[in-house]
Amino acid sequence: MESNNVIEETIETYRIYSESDVMSAVIAIFSLAQNKGFSETEVSEISTSVSELAMNIVKYAQEGIITVWSIEQSERQQGIKVVAKDVGPGIEDLSTALEEHFSTGSSLGLGLPGVRRMVDEFDIESELGKGTQVTFIKWKT
Repeated sequence: MESNNVIEETIETYRIYSESDVMSAVIAIFSLAQNKGFSETEVSEISTSVSELAMNIVKYAQEGIITVWSIEQSERQQGIKVVAKDVGPGIEDLSTALEEHFSTGSSLGLGLPGVRRMVDEFDIESELGKGTQVTFIKWKT
């Protein structure tokens, strides 16, 4: 996902073990996006995406980390990059997991497809028995 001439600065890493960790990360990233001048809609999309990914960590892997970067491409384009990583069971079939309304749990199955829709760049890697990593970038408009 790395683009040419992108400057990245790590802002924070959040350890995710429980729903309270999810809320702490979401609140912090919500504030970060607001402070960086993202629109209300963009702030909502970023924080909702982080919430979905962090809840997936809690539900399926029990623990993981979410790391947030401030990124800049040229002088005009600024964004936020988020990486959610766990060492859980992995996703057996990524293409199916990215389908609308697919869920292995008892949810609506809007998580990963919803995140992919709300962000500008999306990448997912998963290996059975080794875990999953989801990376997204949201550029400020």
